[in-house]
Amino acid sequence: MAQSEALTLADVAKAAGVSPATVSRALNEPSLVKAATRQRVMEAVEELRYRPNRMARDLAGGRSRSVGVIVSNLANPFFLDIFHSVEYEAKRHGYEVLVENTGYDPRRLAAVIDAMLGRAPAGIVVVVSEMEDAMMQELVEGEIPTVIYDVGSPGPNIANIRVDEEQGIKTVTRYLKSLGHKRFGFVGHHTQYGSLRRRREALEAQLGKKLTVGADVEDSLEGGRAGARAMLALDPRPTAILCGNDHIAIGAMRELRVRGVDVPGEMSVVGFDNILWAEYVHPALTTVNIPRPSIGRMAMERILTPEGTPSSATAEEILVQPDLVIRESSGPPKKK
Repeated sequence: MAQSEALTLADVAKAAGVSPATVSRALNEPSLVKAATRQRVMEAVEELRYRPNRMARDLAGGRSRSVGVIVSNLANPFFLDIFHSVEYEAKRHGYEVLVENTGYDPRRLAAVIDAMLGRAPAGIVVVVSEMEDAMMQELVEGEIPTVIYDVGSPGPNIANIRVDEEQGIKTVTRYLKSLGHKRFGFVGHHTQYGSLRRRREALEAQLGKKLTVGADVEDSLEGGRAGARAMLALDPRPTAILCGNDHIAIGAMRELRVRGVDVPGEMSVVGFDNILWAEYVHPALTTVNIPRPSIGRMAMERILTPEGTPSSATAEEILVQPDLVIRESSGPPKKK
């Protein structure tokens, strides 16, 4: 049975054949309820899909002092930076942070969203690539203030923080062309999803042609190495590689170095995100900066008031403008 918008504690009580007070005790003070009675209550809860977030409102008059964070890959410093920013703001106001990692798996994301809504947090920050329409609808129906990152449109209780991917790609493409590059490659992960797909498509639009993608690699350093090998197998080779993120770009540079390819002398490499590692690898990575700490802070500003009380995310879209950070991994192509 699908969950009804009008579903109440009394509905669960009726289905279980007990009083609303008994349902309340079974859910909040189970030691005061006989095991058989509590089992009937929990079976009714499961059958009716009566979510704990609704229980929290009925029984406690509000949400828990926690904030949920859902990310695709905590091994990628990009996601970790946003998480740390959210965590800092949450703890500053006395909230704990519940974090879930999906591994870019849509089925895992669907399960995580359902579980997170059930925990009744003050708000949810979703920084993933693999979002689908049905999951967005579940977030809307969950009625928890939610901030999504670049994977959908704003709606009831949903704010969207969106990066101007096209402008970022346009800026880096113009820069590389100004250096004299004409042959470009793209190394990306999960390029069927959201922002990675838009980055590739924006680059193709700037170049006026389809690109060979360096194998739809994993979002990892090893994935970057695999993508670099695919680029090196092309004939002719690209003189500039744009990577879907810095994590992959650093792996790609490692592979090029192992194979004796000079960066940027023989091949320029550009990333996307400007994670901390980008400045410290050799050569230092040219990249498109996305202000991760600001994104985490903006997300929390939509979930908590300045006083630290629960707020309500509205149908708002916040556009973030990226900027190019030029370092040592890019330069003019080698003249023949």
